[in-house]
Amino acid sequence: VQLQASGGGLVQAGGSLRLSCAASGRTFSNNGVGWFRQAPGKEREFVAAIGWKGYNTIYEDSVKGRFTISRDSAKNTVHLQMNSLKSEDTAVYFCAVARGPVASRHLNQYNYWGQGTQVTVSS
Repeated sequence: VQLQASGGGLVQAGGSLRLSCAASGRTFSNNGVGWFRQAPGKEREFVAAIGWKGYNTIYEDSVKGRFTISRDSAKNTVHLQMNSLKSEDTAVYFCAVARGPVASRHLNQYNYWGQGTQVTVSS
């Protein structure tokens, strides 16, 4: 599986961005998919994840109510809608496909990773 993350950019605080993660090589409709982020000098951290049918979603506490993860299985794509962005959301965002069908916040549950897309929020 090859994952392509896109949609990052520079936005002012309070603005919105929509990230997309597209897969090629095989479908991931039966797998959970997650978004993670890594800021300079920090470890990669969980942001949001969605289960295989899209019924189950989980979020990191700081993004709850601001970010929404969704999936379009027909297009083999997962989106992360990010609203009310803050400067602390600045990071490289990575999408990843899980080993199984559930949404997980644990990095070691993911075995395919995209290359990352930069999100910069100016205050």
